[in-house]
Amino acid sequence: MNKQGKKKNASSAGARARGQSNQRPSSCCGKVRPASGVDAGPLAWFNDMVDHCLDYAAAQKKQGKHIVGLTCEYTPRELILAAGGIPVCLCGGDEGMIPAAEEFLPSNLCPLIKSTFGYSVRKENPFLELAELVITETTCDGKKKMYELMAGNRRMYVLELTQKPDDPDALAHWIAELRKLGGVLAEQFGVRITAGKIRDAIALMNRERTLRRALAELMKAEAPPLTGCELLNMKSIIAGIPADLEQYAKALRVLPGRKLDPPASERIRVLLTGVPMPHGAERVIKIIENNGGLVVCQENCTGIKPILEDVDAGAGDLMLALAEKYFHLPCSVMTPNRRRLDLLRRLVAEYRPQCIVEVIWQACLTYDVESFFVRRLAEEELGRPYLRIETDYSPSDSARIGMRIQALFETIKEHRTK
Repeated sequence: MNKQGKKKNASSAGARARGQSNQRPSSCCGKVRPASGVDAGPLAWFNDMVDHCLDYAAAQKKQGKHIVGLTCEYTPRELILAAGGIPVCLCGGDEGMIPAAEEFLPSNLCPLIKSTFGYSVRKENPFLELAELVITETTCDGKKKMYELMAGNRRMYVLELTQKPDDPDALAHWIAELRKLGGVLAEQFGVRITAGKIRDAIALMNRERTLRRALAELMKAEAPPLTGCELLNMKSIIAGIPADLEQYAKALRVLPGRKLDPPASERIRVLLTGVPMPHGAERVIKIIENNGGLVVCQENCTGIKPILEDVDAGAGDLMLALAEKYFHLPCSVMTPNRRRLDLLRRLVAEYRPQCIVEVIWQACLTYDVESFFVRRLAEEELGRPYLRIETDYSPSDSARIGMRIQALFETIKEHRTK
């Protein structure tokens, strides 16, 4: 989506929150065209995901539920749900929010951080304006300092992540953090978080993860029925919405057998890794797929990484079960981050990409440094061509990125011909 379109979507959503008339925001990847003989209902449903989420959040708040913002996959949505909250992702993907943020933040900072803060400054994210609490985390120094600014007019709680996952006391520290978070949620909303409520929330999130995993696994096929952009578009920013779960299940019934145009056999299979791509910031995926690629696997935090593992709903210690599931996420803030390399080995074996493309937001130092290990793994161990793309939210480098993608694909095609 271009800058003008994203601004239109942001203002449109804001108008809905204020009860004003507006046009419905469109999908970042363009409207879905139904394949011949195939019901594209689920794809069309998620084209209007922001609208559906806003309607759901407003209705739930009217019924006494609490809107809770989050900015990272480490925050257990199950605890929020068990406290009677509605968890909504607040990560900014709109370039138009960045100028407002740069009045307070350095210009050479990650665009995700600036866009997220810009929404707060301009009060144009209706979900943030509805939120009674924002839960954040210590995955990035830039984000941590931005949270201090945001806390000037927002109720914030910061989860402290241990950053040495192999230390003997690392998990114990994380369990303590989650217990403190449970206490904060209970006090904030005047509720008692019972084991039964946590089990119900775990069952709901396990169902959502199971459905989304199954959708991602459709991309393992020789002829996947989805593009990577369409799959990413099916990720809701609110967890556990019943209508979304119904659409996920319907998609698994109707999409197998759908044919892409151009067909998958004519495209280069790509594994995408690196930084998360929040709603509105999926430009690189679109460039890849407009130039003959097919993103069959997205290892990042907006892709498959957070949904690979479920929580043991039958565990005796539910907080331990939650802590273990979320602690296993291989974020680049962890040192050493061997789990990410192990995950990439597994995903390459399962999804059979012909190349690996890594996207790094400008000034994202942890992913930038870690790209050395990913390149070495891709080229020396896995035998896959590797391309590192450093960019921000501006479309100014789209043509250059497209040329680099084309060159990569031509090299793969030539090698395949030989």
